[in-house]
Amino acid sequence: MAHIIITGSSRGIGFELAKLFADEGHQVLALSRNDKPVSDLNHENITSFPFDLSKDSDLEKLTRFLQDWKSVDILINNAGKLLNKPFQKTTALEFEEVYKVNVFGVASVTRVVLPKMPKNGHVVTISSMGGVQGSMKFPGLSAYSSSKAAVITLTELWAEEFKETGPSFNVLALGAVQTEMLEEAFPGYQAPTTALEMARYIKGFALTGNKMYNGKLLQVSSSTP
Repeated sequence: MAHIIITGSSRGIGFELAKLFADEGHQVLALSRNDKPVSDLNHENITSFPFDLSKDSDLEKLTRFLQDWKSVDILINNAGKLLNKPFQKTTALEFEEVYKVNVFGVASVTRVVLPKMPKNGHVVTISSMGGVQGSMKFPGLSAYSSSKAAVITLTELWAEEFKETGPSFNVLALGAVQTEMLEEAFPGYQAPTTALEMARYIKGFALTGNKMYNGKLLQVSSSTP
């Protein structure tokens, strides 16, 4: 039985991940700004509380909670903020808001959780094909896709910095998955992959991928976008 933290668990892939892990008997801490969907599951293996990873007070709340956990085996940085807006109309504040969640928030949560992680632990960060250098790009996603590129490089840096002590760090760049966020970015587009299908893949990778990979970007995509 593993102890697992998942951010962005109120909908889509994060919500499905929390259920999948919990149903297998793992202990899950499911974090999201709106924790009602996951708390309404009343699952005996899921703990949740409202959590905004861009707020220092919520990071302190997480630190206090983790005093009751001996270790954290898996951290899945899944929370993300999307902005689909032409670059010239995007304010500096809006750009910063995206980075606060997708980059600074990911770094802050990882920093808080790392002291609890064993050498064979696994940090999996969810990125996007839009953040992969050389991939197809789309207008309106300057803030979002560039932030997703940042966490790819962060993952490589963390793997190097912690290669002696662990844990392992990997990043998954997802292609199109049928979620509410995809609908916001590409209205009307029908993705070939459901949130549950992608969650099943991520679950397996989170549990075993660190045996084969560290500091690696895996492109989990069969389509464009």
